[in-house]
Amino acid sequence: MRIANLIQAGACFVNGAVGRAGYRIAEGDAVDLSFDEGAPTSMLPEAIPLEVVHEDDQLVVVVKPAGMLVHPTMSVKSGTLANALAYHMNQSSIDALPFILNPRSVTRPGLVHRLDRATSGLMVVAKTPRALTILSRHFRKRLIEKRYVALVRETVDQDSGSIDARIGRDADQLPHWRVMEDGRPAETRFNVLERLERATLLELEPVTGRTNQLRIHCAHIGHPIVGDEMYRDFEIRIANCEMKGVARDEQSAIRNSQFAIRLCLHASKLAFHHPANGDWISFSSPPPRDITEIIHRYRAQN
Repeated sequence: MRIANLIQAGACFVNGAVGRAGYRIAEGDAVDLSFDEGAPTSMLPEAIPLEVVHEDDQLVVVVKPAGMLVHPTMSVKSGTLANALAYHMNQSSIDALPFILNPRSVTRPGLVHRLDRATSGLMVVAKTPRALTILSRHFRKRLIEKRYVALVRETVDQDSGSIDARIGRDADQLPHWRVMEDGRPAETRFNVLERLERATLLELEPVTGRTNQLRIHCAHIGHPIVGDEMYRDFEIRIANCEMKGVARDEQSAIRNSQFAIRLCLHASKLAFHHPANGDWISFSSPPPRDITEIIHRYRAQN
């Protein structure tokens, strides 16, 4: 974003002329870009506790908590996973004023993939440019294995299956990302782990990696993920059907108990080839306590 803004402001020159965004550099081109290396960035180190599953000189595997953004945005500049990682990776060099770190010596977290703010679970982050390049290529080639645990509404009859529905973006309608005929191909595989009273515990495998894919696909087949605020219209329809014949003074309490919960989606397994030696390494993370408590409540209704 910083470099893009500099290009837009005319601070980038190609062969002595102001460069434009999207220009394909040719052999022999001279590119000049001037900027202040000492200027603060949005990825300031912050001493935020992290659950580290594995770490070596090339990468770190962490469990992102629900409610935390992966990286800063235009409106949120702190409290993100990137802020926490910037501190974690440079802790030995940080003093009382972390923003005066020499930009040349800072180890920047290489964000290889993303999780929704509301989703918890495993993420791998590169610590070197080489590791970032290799892991990013592996993600593009679908050489990474990912599994999620999700609690969805109602009973899923099939023990296993695949959801194949194109996902696209409509800027004029909410939610913007949804199933669309002219969207990009998207596939999610699922296996039933446990059937509960009016809910099903699933293991989900995203074959593709579209925005909000798991949430969209589950809602698309009529089984939205419990606690999903973005696609809660599906949940509200289900709740309205359930509450036929229920006294009006009880309906509000039922709705509050149903919707005042977190998104029950957790990235539970992550496996990939280590960028340094190619070894296949695998990590797992059980659903956090807030999800297990919700699951226990559904079990109690059986």
